[in-house]
Amino acid sequence: MMLHCNNVLARAARLPILLVPMQEPIATELRLRRATRVLEVSFADGSRFELPFEYLRVHSPSAEVKGHGPGQEVLVLGKENVGITAVEPVGQYAVKLVFDDGHDTGLYTWKYLHELGRERAAKWARYVERRARARPSA
Repeated sequence: MMLHCNNVLARAARLPILLVPMQEPIATELRLRRATRVLEVSFADGSRFELPFEYLRVHSPSAEVKGHGPGQEVLVLGKENVGITAVEPVGQYAVKLVFDDGHDTGLYTWKYLHELGRERAAKWARYVERRARARPSA
């Protein structure tokens, strides 16, 4: 299909602009894969992400990890073998993950889980870089 830009722009200039809020992601399925240490999350938009337990733990939305404001983030180390012992639903919008290191604060909303999936490569690369700077080589 070919659009003629001049006609489309001329018509668009006369039409009111409707701002439609972005649809919040909605999780449709969660699978806890303990053997591979992955939480698989499927969403209504068709996206599906496999989120490693370590990645979820070091990016916890809790105040303990995020801090109480910009620049207060805490670098969490030593979670390579962390497990998830429970996934507890919170209303229709989130889950609480219970980790085997005792961490169980912070709500993983569908929006945040979707963000973690979409931005996994970049977020993980930043974490690995920060971790390397924090651990001086022997």
